[in-house]
Amino acid sequence: MKRLLIGLIRSHEHTSDKAKDPKLKSHYYRLSKDRAWDEVTSILKKMKGYKVLHEVQTVGEIVMEKKSMSGRTMDITIQVVGTSPGNSAVDIYSASRGSLGDLGSNYRNIQEIYGVLDKKLSSYRT
Repeated sequence: MKRLLIGLIRSHEHTSDKAKDPKLKSHYYRLSKDRAWDEVTSILKKMKGYKVLHEVQTVGEIVMEKKSMSGRTMDITIQVVGTSPGNSAVDIYSASRGSLGDLGSNYRNIQEIYGVLDKKLSSYRT
């Protein structure tokens, strides 16, 4: 319910180390940046309902879009960052096009993407 109320006015959501909501904290994996990049891009390309638009491996950024049932388009940026040798972090920024709130859909996008990544990379999760 809280997400729905926040979503009335906000049309974006993002993850970080400093997020107050534990579900919006960065996710870490015991993989080098290059290996994490390969795994994450492979997983994201297979996700139904999401379309990979652009990949920039040098900066670790993947840009995707998703269309909602109501026809709204959400732009999603996934960032893969090497935190130390053999460890990487994945952060997500999701924003709806348009000026109205998203009713929590960007929050749900982040949870869905993290859910798929965590399931496929469960043996590497820290």
